[in-house]
Amino acid sequence: MQIAPSILNADFARLGDELQRIANADWAHIDVMDNHFVPNLTIGLPVVESLLAVSPIPLDCHLMIDDPDRWAPAYAEAGAGSVTFHVEAAKDPVRLARNLRAAGARASMALKPGTPFGPYADLLPELDMILVMTVEPGFGGQSFMADQMPKVREVRSAVERFGGEVWIQVDGGVSAKTIEQCAEAGADVFVAGSAVYGADDAAAAVDELRRLALRHTH
Repeated sequence: MQIAPSILNADFARLGDELQRIANADWAHIDVMDNHFVPNLTIGLPVVESLLAVSPIPLDCHLMIDDPDRWAPAYAEAGAGSVTFHVEAAKDPVRLARNLRAAGARASMALKPGTPFGPYADLLPELDMILVMTVEPGFGGQSFMADQMPKVREVRSAVERFGGEVWIQVDGGVSAKTIEQCAEAGADVFVAGSAVYGADDAAAAVDELRRLALRHTH
């Protein structure tokens, strides 16, 4: 059970310090948005390269961008430990996943709430993680969409049939109130933004989320 706090809710003027606050987490989740694929603009490759130089934990880059086939491999080449592309934006997800792996990153595919998993199940051998969005991508602080739990269960059963080491990540509205139902449905990597960075003690919030998730270890 891995916790990946999202820096979308951190203080952008102090990102190096903000990463130190979550040094006990498994990953730092970096939301890259281009104001095209989603209606918000955040950070890009130059900032990610700067964060890689100072982060105490690996970076999990979630690319909510158009044309990830062109742009995503650079994040892997820069040293991101995991790079997630949206299947809705990818032209050739198999080639893209292979390029990410070849550049040394874990390859991950994200699904928006309205995107079914079934048509993409045959991509599992190419992937290291599936991200099931539990909010519409674009902004932090949104309400958790419990109606995505059947999709998490569907992905979990497909992964178990496939037998590979594919992680299942949830992102959006994950908190102490919602993480257990995500874990129970089959998720094992949890992105939490405001639940961590909105807490007085971010490290303690990470520990508590992990403790709650571990009650449902698969």
